[in-house]
Amino acid sequence: MKDKVLTVLDKIRPALQRDGGDVELVDISEDGVVKVRLQGACAGCPMSQMTLRNGIEKVLKQEIPEVKAVEPA
Repeated sequence: MKDKVLTVLDKIRPALQRDGGDVELVDISEDGVVKVRLQGACAGCPMSQMTLRNGIEKVLKQEIPEVKAVEPA
């Protein structure tokens, strides 16, 4: 599953990088919770929770049904 998550994050990454940010995969639990760390401009952005939920989590869940949630690390 790690390879699948990394592939999807690579699809999302250019949008984050356009705004001066990035995302790093930290961990994937056995129950399908993906932990990521927002970096750069995204790390301190007040909109980071929306980016996490409405962007990263939404896309990961659509592309990988085993993903149950995405949480900040």
